[in-house]
Amino acid sequence: MKLIYLAAALPLVRGLLRFPCAQLVTERLDPLVTPGQVSPHLHQIVGGNAFNISMDPNTDIAKTSTCTTCRFKEDKSNYWTAVLFFKHSNGSYIRVPQIANGGTGKSNGGMTVYYVQPSSGAKFTSFRKGFRMIVGDPMVRSDRHITANSVQSYALTFRCWDGSVGFPKKKCPGGIRTNIFFPTCWDGKTLDPPDHHSHVQYINGTPNPRAGIFYQDGTCPSTHPVRLPLIFLETVWDTKPFMNIWPTDGSQPLVYSMGDPTGFGQHGDYVFGWEDDSLDRAMARCNDRGDFPADCKELTILTDDQINSYLPALPGCNPIQNGPDAATMISGCTAISTTGTGQPTLSSTHPSPSTPTSTPVPSSTVPGPVTTKYSQCGGNGWGGPTLCPAGTSCTVVNEWYSQCI
Repeated sequence: MKLIYLAAALPLVRGLLRFPCAQLVTERLDPLVTPGQVSPHLHQIVGGNAFNISMDPNTDIAKTSTCTTCRFKEDKSNYWTAVLFFKHSNGSYIRVPQIANGGTGKSNGGMTVYYVQPSSGAKFTSFRKGFRMIVGDPMVRSDRHITANSVQSYALTFRCWDGSVGFPKKKCPGGIRTNIFFPTCWDGKTLDPPDHHSHVQYINGTPNPRAGIFYQDGTCPSTHPVRLPLIFLETVWDTKPFMNIWPTDGSQPLVYSMGDPTGFGQHGDYVFGWEDDSLDRAMARCNDRGDFPADCKELTILTDDQINSYLPALPGCNPIQNGPDAATMISGCTAISTTGTGQPTLSSTHPSPSTPTSTPVPSSTVPGPVTTKYSQCGGNGWGGPTLCPAGTSCTVVNEWYSQCI
């Protein structure tokens, strides 16, 4: 884990986007590693609101998302990382808050996202629909598996704002910046392998210890010959509230949500979701100077209020119903389902409390396309697919929701 030094004035010979993405949700979900299941640990997620428990790779989230927490309206991608906690001397834990990065506006937590074009003149390919990748391993607790001074050795880094390097072992009065660099070499054909990382590798080369890999030049390995833009995530953790309760015995009180007090297990996930050719155009024509996303005329800027999730209505279909009569479910609801694959969930009657049951519902009663495992397949008012894939059946969870399990 090393420090990356960003120059005060970044070179202007390469396409660059730098923009904030405010918090979308913080949940125990990881639809790449544990699709359809609760994740073993907590993540903080930013980006498009089509994020859900399963993230069917056949679903175009650029179309199913209705909004994004990122500065550029066209970016409906999702990005997520683990969450940092502070361990109190009494043994309890509290989440370390996130704050906006310098020069990014007043986003609500979240992270800063960079897209960096390779060196001037180098051919590259932007990401495509269905592309996904992860970097890091939540189970590692050392860097013994990484070649010293390789590009990969600079991929997961930390900086205490007092200038020190590495996962902090002392107070950081100004906060901590964590950096996640994704690989930039692709095999050119696989959008998302089962392990979510073997289709990409880091570029060859020896980093300059004072420059890191932000503008690393080099060649891609022959097995992964296609150059991609660099995706780089920065998260700023606000440690100021803990200065007065920081341990005095020299112990390190910071721990990631997967039980990692070393920082070596930090990791990041990416699901591509840019609209149409918007990223291609931006990479070809935009060169943000670092703090000026509006300089990119190819993309649509959202305000701080818009990315901080000021909502036109309550999530789901929940208009205010003052009573005194009982509230009713809304007919024709088209809100995105967070339990399926982004298809509208319809309900027209008030659901009665019920106990989940494993009684299967025939999956061929309504003709239509086959949905995916863990997706919704029935329920009161459901108008989507009802056919489940082989090996699963449409199982009643309650009156208004059935799932392929």
